Amino acid sequence: MRGAFWLLALFAVAVAVALFAGNNQGTVTLFWPPYRVDLSLNLVLLLLLLGFVLIHAALRAIAGLLDLPRQARRWRMQQKERAMHAALLDGLSYLLAGRFLRARRSAEAAMLQERMLSDSGVRLANAPQLRMLSHLLAAEGAQALQDRPARDEHLKAALNDPGQRQAGLGLESREGIQLRAARWALDDREAQAALAWLDELPQGAARRTLALRVKLKAARLARRTLDALETARLLAKHRAFSGDAAQSLVRGLATDLIAGAHDTAQLLRVWHSLEEGERAMPEIAIAAAQRMAALHGDSNLARGWLLPAWERMVTPAVDPRGGLDEHLRVRLVQTLELGLDTLDAPWLARIEAAQLRNPRDARLQYLAGMACMRRELWGKAQQLLGQAVGRLHEPALVRNAWRALAELAEQRGDATDAAAAWKKAAQI
Repeated sequence: MRGAFWLLALFAVAVAVALFAGNNQGTVTLFWPPYRVDLSLNLVLLLLLLGFVLIHAALRAIAGLLDLPRQARRWRMQQKERAMHAALLDGLSYLLAGRFLRARRSAEAAMLQERMLSDSGVRLANAPQLRMLSHLLAAEGAQALQDRPARDEHLKAALNDPGQRQAGLGLESREGIQLRAARWALDDREAQAALAWLDELPQGAARRTLALRVKLKAARLARRTLDALETARLLAKHRAFSGDAAQSLVRGLATDLIAGAHDTAQLLRVWHSLEEGERAMPEIAIAAAQRMAALHGDSNLARGWLLPAWERMVTPAVDPRGGLDEHLRVRLVQTLELGLDTLDAPWLARIEAAQLRNPRDARLQYLAGMACMRRELWGKAQQLLGQAVGRLHEPALVRNAWRALAELAEQRGDATDAAAAWKKAAQI
């Protein structure tokens, strides 16, 4: 379409020229005494057009000639800028390839090129970010080469760059450098230094997934279990881990926090600091109850903590989470056994009801038998433990069952059965 318009315009110009110049009888007379020159008007117009074109071309040529020094200077600056960016890209490539010494040298070459451009009066819009990234690249290479003085020097230069104060330039780069510094401190097993770097981050940056991952590792290394647990919860909410991995991590940290309680008051504070879903985890509840028993605390309170796990064990069909695995069932039975001396009537009824609903469960028979023994129900205890001891597979439970049977035999004066039971207990 555009070509057609140009063709029509060309025809229009040709027609106009033909109409104007075809029958143009005008002349131009030049008087130069004693001469007189008569020229056709068409020729004069053509000469004027040619003169304009020649003068314009001459002026363009002169301007181009005078602009050559500026063009040469601009070309040199462009070459230096391209060399600077090429050096930075080469350094990044070397770093990814594991050639740390070359990466460091390339980063230093990029900084040298930027300094030369700055000294020559060229101001790049991204100069602060470029300098900071170059220093970071050089520091990364120095860290890999275990050259800590050079690493610290580049790190200090990057953080103290004056360009980052100009309209917030380099803010993201600065946060990235602080995160890398925290990672370096963590690699050097300096947990407190890593946490100090993370504390300097703005609030928004400190809640990013990468920062939280570093904080979690640093808090665990520094044995700040409570901080690590809170960080793990945030990571779980951010979906930084899979569901099972997040649950396992939180469970392990909560268990460590419980194990670090030195008295019942501290244990209670730890327990109440846990979230409802965490307190419902059988592993955490069992660990808290065992710690309460080790601290000679309130057994009734500990059994209350164990009630959700107990319900999951005895009625797995009605619990959407399913029952407990074998290891947790054994731990739960052993934990409940620790507090049988203070067992109240409701719990005794729960144990007996669970044993009647599951008559083939040797562990429930064992627990019911030990409970009856503590309540001095010798006959029932003898019956239950006698049925359970042959079907138990856990050495600790089998040994305790034989010991209980030996004590029951001594209670009724049967020395022969007592000796046999003690012998079997000793052989486990």
